Amino acid sequence: MTEKRPDFMNSSYFVDEPGNWHMKAGAPKELREQLELYLQSLEEPNNEPGTIYGIHIDYPY
Repeated sequence: MTEKRPDFMNSSYFVDEPGNWHMKAGAPKELREQLELYLQSLEEPNNEPGTIYGIHIDYPY
C-alpha cells in the first residue's frame, strides 16, 4: 500500500463507507479503474524476500 492518499479519494464520486468503498453512479471510467486497482493492491500480499505482509524487515533482527 502506498503512503500517499490516492487521488480518487478526493473525488466527489468516491464513497468511503466502512467495508464498502465504491464510486457513485456517473463516475468517470478513470476514477473507477483507479479504485479497482487500489482495492486489488490491498488484496495481493507482497511476498518478496525480507518482508512480512509487505513490510520490509531489516536483517539482523
